[in-house]
Amino acid sequence: MSRNGSECTRIAMWSGPRNISTAMMRSFENRSDTIVVDEPFYAYYLARTGIMHPMNEEILASQSNDWQQVVKEITGPTFEDSPVFYQKQMTHHLLEEVDRGWMKECFSAFLIRDPRAIIASYSAKRDSVTLEDIGIIQQAEIFDYVCDQLGEAPPVLEANDVLANPESVLSQLCEKAGISFQDAMVQWPKGRRESDGVWADHWYHSVEGSTGFSAPRAAPTKLEESDLEKLAELSWPAYERMAKYRLRPEA
Repeated sequence: MSRNGSECTRIAMWSGPRNISTAMMRSFENRSDTIVVDEPFYAYYLARTGIMHPMNEEILASQSNDWQQVVKEITGPTFEDSPVFYQKQMTHHLLEEVDRGWMKECFSAFLIRDPRAIIASYSAKRDSVTLEDIGIIQQAEIFDYVCDQLGEAPPVLEANDVLANPESVLSQLCEKAGISFQDAMVQWPKGRRESDGVWADHWYHSVEGSTGFSAPRAAPTKLEESDLEKLAELSWPAYERMAKYRLRPEA
């Protein structure tokens, strides 16, 4: 949203892990008028919870561990020279102690994906998976908060809808955000970006080789491991509630 007379549009895209969130960040960064930030609350989340992630020490050293400082950075004047500031936000990083008031400075949108697809992908990267790790419950809580603030549902993007017709879905998102769609959003050069978090070495191999959105993939109908399937079942109502508001691809 505009801040102190600035025309900077701050877009906070709320996603869980193992979605197309990094591809979406690539899409916006390839615009001519946009700068991006990659998971600004990640170091704070690790420092506060004590959870150990791959490249833990590198992540903690790369960002502020203080959520109040992070809020100052992403809402302050630093990015106002750019017309669009895109924030790739992970829902599980926004712990309950973080004051949500700063979100009024942003246009919030929500990127969702079938829980079984998320869990199948996440479990391939980590030995254990918890409900908190995949962020869907937290995403629904943030969604409800934004709904209450706006008096209506914010934009919701389903990953497979974006993959099936990125131009249609992203055009609708841009219209709602009050910015113009750019053709550059559907294709980008392969490779690493300076804006990528230090954790890219562990997580971003696939997107680094991409030049655009891949074809959609069907999610598993049931996960083989019973504990993972239970997580999917617990997550499904939250996913389904948000999915009712998703931007549908136009024919």
